[in-house]
Amino acid sequence: MDLDPLQQLLAERACERVVLDFVRRLDLGEPSSVSELFTKDGRWEWPDGDRLVEGREALRKYFGARPADRLSRRLMSNVLVTLTSPDSAISTAYFSTYRTDGYHGGQVPAGPPIQVGHYEDTFRRVDGSWLIDTRTLFLPFGGPTPRH
Repeated sequence: MDLDPLQQLLAERACERVVLDFVRRLDLGEPSSVSELFTKDGRWEWPDGDRLVEGREALRKYFGARPADRLSRRLMSNVLVTLTSPDSAISTAYFSTYRTDGYHGGQVPAGPPIQVGHYEDTFRRVDGSWLIDTRTLFLPFGGPTPRH
């Protein structure tokens, strides 16, 4: 692949922003809008949880089913994007999730994260925008969501 270094940097940064926008939308925005960050035939899978969600409408329903009283914050780190062609890329990104259900405002006592894992993503550029084609969740550390 022979890309101009600036174009490569811009493509990598665009994919990184999608990774970060995903968690921002889940934590602070409208969870169902996460589906807009995927290609029309995008896939979210969790092999150890036997979950597979395919297609933008199914993704909208899946993420939109998040409990209304859920408070969460995800910390993303080690986001590494690698272009595989001018219109495709892969990435790995680590995350920690702090989450509680039954939230009705105010401050919640801090506790340990309930999930620590990583995402492996593939991206495709569609009509000039970088979108997630597949997202695979790996969760070596996890537990139940507590109620506040």
